[in-house]
Amino acid sequence: MDFIPVNEPLLNGNEKKYLCECIDTGWISSEGPFVKEFEQKMSVSVDRKYGIAVSNGTAALEVAVQALGIGKGDEVIMPAFTIISCAMAVTKVGAVPVLVDSDLYTWNMNVDEIESKITLRTKAIMLVHLYGLPAEADGILALAEKYNLKVIEDAAEMHGQTYNGKPCGSFGDISTFSFYPNKHITTGEGGMLVTDDEELAERCRMLRNLCFRKDVRYVHDEISDNYRFTNLQAAVGLAQLERLEEFVKRKRAMGKYYTEHLKGIEGLLLPIEKTDYADNIYWVYGIVLDENIQTDNRRVQNLLAKEGIGSRTFFWCMHEQPVYRNSGVFSGQRYPNAEYLARKGFYIPSGLSLTEGQMEKVTAGVKKVVAELKNESR
Repeated sequence: MDFIPVNEPLLNGNEKKYLCECIDTGWISSEGPFVKEFEQKMSVSVDRKYGIAVSNGTAALEVAVQALGIGKGDEVIMPAFTIISCAMAVTKVGAVPVLVDSDLYTWNMNVDEIESKITLRTKAIMLVHLYGLPAEADGILALAEKYNLKVIEDAAEMHGQTYNGKPCGSFGDISTFSFYPNKHITTGEGGMLVTDDEELAERCRMLRNLCFRKDVRYVHDEISDNYRFTNLQAAVGLAQLERLEEFVKRKRAMGKYYTEHLKGIEGLLLPIEKTDYADNIYWVYGIVLDENIQTDNRRVQNLLAKEGIGSRTFFWCMHEQPVYRNSGVFSGQRYPNAEYLARKGFYIPSGLSLTEGQMEKVTAGVKKVVAELKNESR
């Protein structure tokens, strides 16, 4: 029985051609011409002036936090339900993540709860888009303006998505992307920051490269890491970016197929197809178990694996991460919606290489597993 992985990228465009060009010319490091071309075209695609490519999406968040001058004792508001990279970028500089619960409808941060979290120590809001639908950017940007806060937009999962017709990645002071293999655009590993602020862009470039001084190389006034991005990665990214519109259509067609074949199944809460500000881009096809199924997503993952189907659980909440719980960072905090999504949410194979035959097998497997779980719950 062939196993269907949760993700398999599509690399049948100009990737090989551009990689061969890197090898033939010897430009394989971060100094190669594809890096600047990819930065320029990626930033233009999201209506930004400057792009700064880095080694991964986590690095992009870390550079963004440092570039904005966020430091010890500052507070950054963010969702409780997200990848740990968001919180780590903040705690790494000695700042404090301030968490907000999720909206069960969109799975994004509940904007209505943000204002009550703002204090005199609040420095920024991290606007994180999750799983296919954007967060409510207008509300977040309005609060940032009202309280003079910085906005870091985490658009890692939103390649090609829009919010009220504007590209995700175009909001706030600085935005970040990831190019991990499960993203619409992949470079294997990789990330990017985009901004309209020339001074901020220059600071990001310095931070990604060990903070070399401009006037004297190998002299450093600050501590930073090596977050550089190679010409080889950029070559792949450029080939992927050329097909972004095609990839978005393909993802939305997958989402439509899954919804048509899984709708009406008792016990499953499927992703919503659209809101008044965006159509779902289906970065992945997420599913949430309802309360009538007395099990968690890890059990579902194991059962689907027995059917030859890969799946992955949703993110684990920040306040329940052992690394933070053991240090008392979020002591006594509860975020019920985030906790529910973390325990009941999972996603099924959603890679761009997925075939209709594979989707047929996946939907049949999901139906079988859900039927088995419903019998157990009676």
